[in-house]
Amino acid sequence: MIDATDKQILRLIQRDATLSLENIASKVDVSVNTCWRRVKHLEETGIISGRVAIVDPESVGLGQTVIVSIKTNNHSSEWLERFTEKTKNIPEVVEFYRMAGEVDYLLKIVVNTVADYDRVYKQIIADMEISDVSATFAMECIKNTTELPL
Repeated sequence: MIDATDKQILRLIQRDATLSLENIASKVDVSVNTCWRRVKHLEETGIISGRVAIVDPESVGLGQTVIVSIKTNNHSSEWLERFTEKTKNIPEVVEFYRMAGEVDYLLKIVVNTVADYDRVYKQIIADMEISDVSATFAMECIKNTTELPL
């Protein structure tokens, strides 16, 4: 379990993973050694699962976000395993969820053009039993964060 100091550290790291241990320690009012041990513990327990650079999609020619909902009549573990492996190997699929409710799977796909999406769509449906695929194209990103509300 994490305490209030751990949460403070996590808030800071979520906003800027490049902060030095000295900077974090001073902001949460602990020694650098204590801060280092806490960060190390958060990493070892998997609470911090990685540190990344967040790239602006439009700056690298990936300005089209597509939300794709998928329905299938096949709910076997074999189908799910095959679909999961196929989908995980498509780099344009940046988020992939198994859902409860009317939609079975939800994908977030980032591409440059509608033609790029069509290419990805064809990869997704190839050799898979899918009863319905519905794509929604985002017109504007109003909020996008990786920061969890701690």
